[in-house]
Amino acid sequence: MASKVSAIADAGPEVMSTSATVVISVQNLVHRYENRTALNGVSFGVRPAELFGLLGPNGSGKTTLFRILSTLMVPSAGRAAIMGYDAAQEPARVRRQIGVVFQAQSIDLKLTAYENLWHQGHLYGLRGPALKKRIYEILSRVGLADRAKDLAETFSGGMQRRIELAKGLLHHPGVLLLDEPTTGLDPGARRDLWQYLQTLRDEEHVSVLVTTHLMEEAERCDRLAIMNEGNLVALGTPAELKSEIGGDVVLLDAAHDAGLLAERIRARFLVETTVLDNQVRMEHKSAHRFVTEVVEAFPGEIEALSVSKPALEDVFIRRTGHKFWSEATNEEAQSHSDDHGRR
Repeated sequence: MASKVSAIADAGPEVMSTSATVVISVQNLVHRYENRTALNGVSFGVRPAELFGLLGPNGSGKTTLFRILSTLMVPSAGRAAIMGYDAAQEPARVRRQIGVVFQAQSIDLKLTAYENLWHQGHLYGLRGPALKKRIYEILSRVGLADRAKDLAETFSGGMQRRIELAKGLLHHPGVLLLDEPTTGLDPGARRDLWQYLQTLRDEEHVSVLVTTHLMEEAERCDRLAIMNEGNLVALGTPAELKSEIGGDVVLLDAAHDAGLLAERIRARFLVETTVLDNQVRMEHKSAHRFVTEVVEAFPGEIEALSVSKPALEDVFIRRTGHKFWSEATNEEAQSHSDDHGRR
């Protein structure tokens, strides 16, 4: 499977290399931090008016990729281009094409919503009546026109995030980049933000690239690039990716040794098994009938079982052999965070 993904990923940007077919082109992107490789030859293309997701656990490389696309970092090798402009060679041109919403808050809480946007507009050379008109236009778009004169510190987390979006969209960018945009938001605010991103795509034809580690958010994207340890492990629509599973997902909690149970099931039923902690994972087209046969074949060796439809988590497990979140993943993310903090 991995070779198939690699072929798709490598071929994609070369097949769709012109600005007429892609607005973001990532080709064989590599980035290294001292002795650690954060990106290992990543390639994909984002189409016009597409809601594209970068899904991956902490430490997967998606934030490094985001920083390269937003011109804050130069890659070790490879190329990233937005609207035909090279992010490393032509950063000023790229910045005029993109709006960026970082994970960390960038609004000034002691300024009003209007003042935050006024200062942002000046950074892009906007002035006078045209800027004032655009500020009220974008505030109306994000549902905050009636709060224009209120201090940002009086806003809820969701409203503050909408001001961040307004800042990113003030100069009419063709591409909007968002890094974990729903961090710290309650479920209602998360839902509202994603509905607005879909509106941007559908009504204003803005191409949106968003990083996330949340499966339910990734499901809302038109297409996904799933990242793991610096590699692109899957690329496609959520439906396409889940369809590769080809059946239901079976999880068995082993009473004793999951590895031994997996070997015995594999030998008895000729099915592929994966051991995850103390669970045995399998995929089967006739799962409900199959689990009955397994339980009868191994009495007393299975404590619990579940059968479910394929999810993006299952795609990740199938491509990597491990869960989306693991102790190793979290330790790597912390190590990277510590390294970054020392720079």
